[in-house]
Amino acid sequence: MRHAKRQAMARDAAKKKRKSRGRSFALIRGLAAFAFVGVLGFGAYQTVMHPNTPLPSQWNPVQPLLISDPVNPLTGWKLNRAVANAQSCLAVLDGHAALQTLDDLEDSAQCHIRGRVDLRAVGDARLDNIETRCAIALRLAMWERHSLQPAAREILGTDLRRIDHLGSYSCRTLRTVNGPSTRMSTHATADAIDISGFGFADGSKISLIEDWTATGAKAAFLRAARDGACDWFSLTLSPEYNSLHADHFHLQSRGWGLCR
Repeated sequence: MRHAKRQAMARDAAKKKRKSRGRSFALIRGLAAFAFVGVLGFGAYQTVMHPNTPLPSQWNPVQPLLISDPVNPLTGWKLNRAVANAQSCLAVLDGHAALQTLDDLEDSAQCHIRGRVDLRAVGDARLDNIETRCAIALRLAMWERHSLQPAAREILGTDLRRIDHLGSYSCRTLRTVNGPSTRMSTHATADAIDISGFGFADGSKISLIEDWTATGAKAAFLRAARDGACDWFSLTLSPEYNSLHADHFHLQSRGWGLCR
């Protein structure tokens, strides 16, 4: 009896010792894993933040958007961050647009242009002077650089030289196929621009009203332009949306991602 009791006590003691050793090993493994993650995190922080980082600017989340950078999965996030602030927006556009900064326009609580610029060109494409928001100007610059110029060269064999528009700011309600709406248009805050056509280095021109329903290279360019706009604007409406857009692309800096 006593011998059996001593054996049971020995087994219990050994069991407790194994459990204690297991907890110690688990703690050591946990501390080692934490230290490893910490080293990785510190290394990543140094890679991103170090002034001589080998990480290209387009892949560095702490570096601002550069219009000339190749497009990657971070580009859209950087663009949205840039347009959220007028000063950062203007900084990104420096050297990539011809514009003049203007004081904010406040016609009413519903109608205003904040971050107002007088825009004359983006990249290598001229526009008739237009007052709009910096956010629209920056999105146009990204569209010109990464969508319109490549499409013009690939489809038409020439360079884009002009972007024609129907305006940006207009203090009015939203138009619908059923008549005026009670909602204010995004044009009332210059958060939209209407694009009617394009001009090219070889002297050719393309307009939505004449060429959208055509066949051939001009129609192909317009569809590539529409698809490219969907990458840079929060909402893009083309003649495929409804009859009110038969002669222009409606491009918004804010919206719910519709691309039609």
